[in-house]
Amino acid sequence: MIWCSGWRLASAVSNAGGLGLIGAGSMDSSLLQEHIRKCRDATDKPFGVNVPLIYSQVEKQIDVVLREGVKIIFTSAGHPAIWTPLLKQHGVTVVHVIASVKSALKCEESGVDAIVAEGFEAGGHNGKEETTTFTLIPLIRKATGLPLIAAGGIATGRGMLAAMVLGADGVQMGSRFAASEESSGHPAFKQKIVDAGEGGTFLALKKVVPVRMIRNSFYQQVKQMEDSGATPEKLTELLGRGRARMGMFEGNTEDGELEIGQVSALIDSIRPAGEIVLTIMEEYESAKKELMEL
Repeated sequence: MIWCSGWRLASAVSNAGGLGLIGAGSMDSSLLQEHIRKCRDATDKPFGVNVPLIYSQVEKQIDVVLREGVKIIFTSAGHPAIWTPLLKQHGVTVVHVIASVKSALKCEESGVDAIVAEGFEAGGHNGKEETTTFTLIPLIRKATGLPLIAAGGIATGRGMLAAMVLGADGVQMGSRFAASEESSGHPAFKQKIVDAGEGGTFLALKKVVPVRMIRNSFYQQVKQMEDSGATPEKLTELLGRGRARMGMFEGNTEDGELEIGQVSALIDSIRPAGEIVLTIMEEYESAKKELMEL
C-alpha cells in the first residue's frame, strides 16, 4: 500500500469498523508524524502503522510511532527480532508480515503478537517462495498458534470467509482499498486497477525483490531484460529511484511501477472506503449463512 494508504484511508477504514493502517514506506519521519496526528484527529477508533524494515529511515520511523503513542505496528520486509523487543517494551502490539512457514516460526521466536501470511497473489513485494494464499494459510496454521491474518488475493466477503475456513483469524486487504476514494494513489493508477482484468498483473524483478505489477511499458522493459539474462545490478539500475512514486502517486501509468494484486481482476469500481468495508461484511455474513444452511 505504499503511496496509497495515508491518514484519509486509514481513518476511513477504522471509522467503518476495520483496522486502518498508515503505510509508512513512502514517508519520511516528519510526514509520518503528520499523518499519525491527522489520523488521530479523524477517528477515535484504533488504527496502526505499517513500517517496512528494509528502508534506511526505519529507526526514525520507529521513533516517531513510539513518541506519538501508536499502539499497533505492522512490520514487514525484515527480521522481526530486530525491533519487536523494543516495541513490546512500549506496550505496542506487533504484527509481522511473512510469506513462509520458516518466517512464521521466526516470528513466534521473536515474540510478535500476530502474523500476516501473504500469499503469492498479493500486490507489491512478494515472497520468493511463490506460495499461494490457499496453500500458505493452512501450512502456517499447522505450524504455529499465533493469531493469523491472511493476505493476498482477498477483496470480498466470500474471500474473507474462505480464508477463515482455512484457519485464518482475520484478513488484510490492500488492492481493494488502493482503488478507494480515500486512497492517496493517483486517479489514473486507480483506473488502471479497475481496468486490469484477469491476467493483468505479473510478477517481476525476482532477481532483485519480487514485485507484482500491472503490465505497462515499464513492465515490458523489465521482462525484456529478464528474458535476456540481465544481472540484478542492471535490473536495479532500470528500477532506479522513485519508480513506484512515478506510477502510483504521480500517475505516469506507462513508465512508472504499478504495484497491485491479482485480485484487481475482481475490482470494477472506485468507491468510498467505508462503503467497501460495509459491503465486504455484508457479503461475509451472507456467505456464512449460506454455508450453515447447506
